Amino acid sequence: MRAWRRRGSALDGATPVDDRELATTWQVASLLLEYPTESLVAMVPMLRRSVVGLPPRLGGGLTALLDELTPARLVELQRDYVETFDVTRACALHLTYFTLGDTRRRGVALVELKQAYRRAGVELTADELPDYLPVVLEFGAGVDLDAAYRILQRHRVGIEMLRLALERRSSRWLSVLDAVRETLPHLDGDGEEALRRLIESGPPQEEVGLDLSPYAVDPRLNPRPEPYDPGAVGTVRPLTPEGSR
Repeated sequence: MRAWRRRGSALDGATPVDDRELATTWQVASLLLEYPTESLVAMVPMLRRSVVGLPPRLGGGLTALLDELTPARLVELQRDYVETFDVTRACALHLTYFTLGDTRRRGVALVELKQAYRRAGVELTADELPDYLPVVLEFGAGVDLDAAYRILQRHRVGIEMLRLALERRSSRWLSVLDAVRETLPHLDGDGEEALRRLIESGPPQEEVGLDLSPYAVDPRLNPRPEPYDPGAVGTVRPLTPEGSR
């Protein structure tokens, strides 16, 4: 098994993450970032067995949410999930939304992501968007680690803005996103400063439409907040082999 070395000069000499650890982290995180259901609660024992061998920096955050996934807390978790991801624009799970918003440029980015999936031999079902973070993670875990890694890195600004919003809400899903971030290059600084440095050093196309004013980083400060459209957020659909439909 080859070691998966996280890219980036900031991580030269970093502890390797092997393919199994990476795939397990991404697959479990993909499930935990979906809307919590009875089926997901029933999977908790299996998911616990999956993460037991992960390094603490990966498994700890996943276990933290698994501890909360109980039948007694399911309704509470469902309500919190909707308030966090479906209503709050700052916590959108669609990565291109953060830098491109609802623009034609975002449409181009979505087409490019679909093409990346097709090159790997899979096709997304029509009712799911390719920038939905659980889909990207599932794609990496089950199909192509390298392609998913490149997607996550290309849209790292979206991941960091999502993390900042979850941190400000003291969200229970923050630990899951932090586990995902542990599979990516570490950033210099913390919070907004790390995000600002990332934007300044990143490719120009990732800065389109990005505003780092307090209103943009956390729309809850906006006197007239625009709720994030929940229509695109749903259950992750299976990635199907290309041509099988």
